[in-house]
Amino acid sequence: MRKTLILWVDDEIDLLKPHILFLEEKGYEVVTTNNGYDAVDLVKEKNFDLIFLDEMMPGLSGLETLDKIKSVAPNLPVIMITKSEEEDIMNAAIGSKISDYLIKPVNPNQILLSIKKNIEQKRLVSEKTTTDYQTEFGKIGMAISMAADYQDWIDIYKKLVYWEVEIAKSPDSGLHEVLKLQKDEANNAFVKFVKSKYTSWFSQNDQPKPLISPNIFKSTVFPLLENGEKVVFILIDNFRFDQWKTIAPVINEYFTIEKEDLYYAILPTSTQYARNAIFSGLMPLEISQLFPELWTEEDDDEGKNLYEEELLRKQINRNGEKCKMQFEKILNLKAGKKLVDNLAQMMNNDLSVIVYNFVDMLSHARTEMEMIKELASDEAAYRSITLSWFQHSPLFEFMKGISHTNLHIILTTDHGTIRVNNPVKVVGDKRTTTNLRFKQGKNLNYNSKEVLEIKDPTLVHLPKDNLTSTYIFANRNDFLVYPNNYNYYVNYYKNTFQHGGVSMEEMIVPLITLKTGK
Repeated sequence: MRKTLILWVDDEIDLLKPHILFLEEKGYEVVTTNNGYDAVDLVKEKNFDLIFLDEMMPGLSGLETLDKIKSVAPNLPVIMITKSEEEDIMNAAIGSKISDYLIKPVNPNQILLSIKKNIEQKRLVSEKTTTDYQTEFGKIGMAISMAADYQDWIDIYKKLVYWEVEIAKSPDSGLHEVLKLQKDEANNAFVKFVKSKYTSWFSQNDQPKPLISPNIFKSTVFPLLENGEKVVFILIDNFRFDQWKTIAPVINEYFTIEKEDLYYAILPTSTQYARNAIFSGLMPLEISQLFPELWTEEDDDEGKNLYEEELLRKQINRNGEKCKMQFEKILNLKAGKKLVDNLAQMMNNDLSVIVYNFVDMLSHARTEMEMIKELASDEAAYRSITLSWFQHSPLFEFMKGISHTNLHIILTTDHGTIRVNNPVKVVGDKRTTTNLRFKQGKNLNYNSKEVLEIKDPTLVHLPKDNLTSTYIFANRNDFLVYPNNYNYYVNYYKNTFQHGGVSMEEMIVPLITLKTGK
């Protein structure tokens, strides 16, 4: 294994011999020079891992040498060492993208710490991540086996997402596989939990019940409005908790994260059902009964989410709220830019509601476009592309624009998504729904052990087309495929992100409260 190669540049390099011997005893290889000109030539000749650079040198100064080094090797870590504590010199050095800044006199341990921080950090973090997860593995496994209620599963999912994000930074493929297996184990147990408990969430018993889609506005938005607060409600379609954790550090630069909650999206975890339930404050069965003109059946040709604003206004009226409300649905870049342009106008609203469809479009585009399949090939890449989108999106520009106002922001979603790879055969008639993660119909033929079946939809407040309508839901990473053209559809949809069924990723989703004025 090649030793770490360090270049030390100082016009008094002979006085640093003890430091250099110390580093060589620690296993590092150190090349020295006493001027900037030679330093630049050496960087052109050798592949250094790190440079210690004196700031005050005759001839070519440290800052001048730094500029020339960065033009040759822009990603090479450079640690500036200086006698000066003047702020303008520090600012110039930091502005030139140094990796660290040390004030003379330096001791050997300072030097060693700076090396480890700048060139061994990834390895050290990876090793600690491995050790820490190995310690937590057994605890998480025990929690999975003992989980009894909805809060237990929220806690488990939070831990799994934490480790998923941390382990994604590690090059240890074995660790990735262990976590994947544990997550699969958790989803298997979660499906059993949902099968046994979901119906009871809608019964009049005293069992603890989770916060679910129809109660989002009642629990988060209306109390703020009643307290005289102005609220911006942002719903990013198809937005998972791990995606939230990826963009949270970016958001935290501008907002205070007051609450980081999770709630349960209703089944089916799809726009027509889960999102309409949020805006109406009702379950789908009640929407179809009370407002049939605002509910579209599965076999209707028109869109399934055309009446969200009308449903929300009805919910606001039912709740007795008196507020000025604006509703915006962002389906493309043009609409996103218009949102930013109208920022000042939205400041006058008591309630501003924004539905942003990017993540959902990304999920479906991934199915349609080979390039997107490459960019979002797995969960880590899916998170990465979401972060990149958010940082450059009109939504983030809008949020930064209101970050210094006196507003509360509720950031949430209607459901999550899961990468599917296991096909399950289902037979249905022409009126059966086409969604890959759930089916509704009267002549469904399937293996009941492979799905969650609900033979009486009214028990979970879902509408039915006729007396014999049944809903079935795919579990874990399964997807439902008809026998006709089976191989084609399996190959086409395998390893794509889908929603509608039963998994932690789809059902346990973020509900975030942000405070402006940070």
